[in-house]
Amino acid sequence: MFYRGHDHEDHPGRERHRGRHGGFGEYFGNFERGFGGGRERMFDNGELRLVILQILAKKPSYGYEIIKEIEEQLAGAYSPSPGVVYPTLTMLEEEGYAVVASTEGNKKRYAATEQGLAYLKQNQGILEGIGHRMEKMGKAYGRERAPQIMRAIMNLKFALKVRARSGKLSPEQIRKIAEAIDAAARVIDEV
Repeated sequence: MFYRGHDHEDHPGRERHRGRHGGFGEYFGNFERGFGGGRERMFDNGELRLVILQILAKKPSYGYEIIKEIEEQLAGAYSPSPGVVYPTLTMLEEEGYAVVASTEGNKKRYAATEQGLAYLKQNQGILEGIGHRMEKMGKAYGRERAPQIMRAIMNLKFALKVRARSGKLSPEQIRKIAEAIDAAARVIDEV
């Protein structure tokens, strides 16, 4: 874990780090956030797995819904990547803690199993600690930024990333995407 915005004396044995874009941030429990920083680690080993399983216990969900749920709980301060969430769902399924409840095309909706619910119960203390930390982080971050705007920005980034990975864009597709972003910028300028 890297700590930005603090001297070595504040966190002995920890390296001071400026993030990939040179921005500085501040430290919140096990999570740091900043302006222009790279992806930091929000959860310790196994914690995200518990958070995802807890979401599945509340209602069957697609990976994208899980990403959005975690992002909303943290007021946009953190959003797990699909590259972390989907393998975690597969692992939960292989362990017998989750099952594919339904499919729509190539999208799978997962639900917690009885074994998964028992596992959550066994780890209730850990989950409560994670929940308190997430609540604290969400409140701290939400005070400074509008969560709805942060969510919308993340949705735009995600949509652009998915679209870019889907293959080469035609000149017409590029034009339409650029027009949509320019139109959004004009609306924001007028607000």
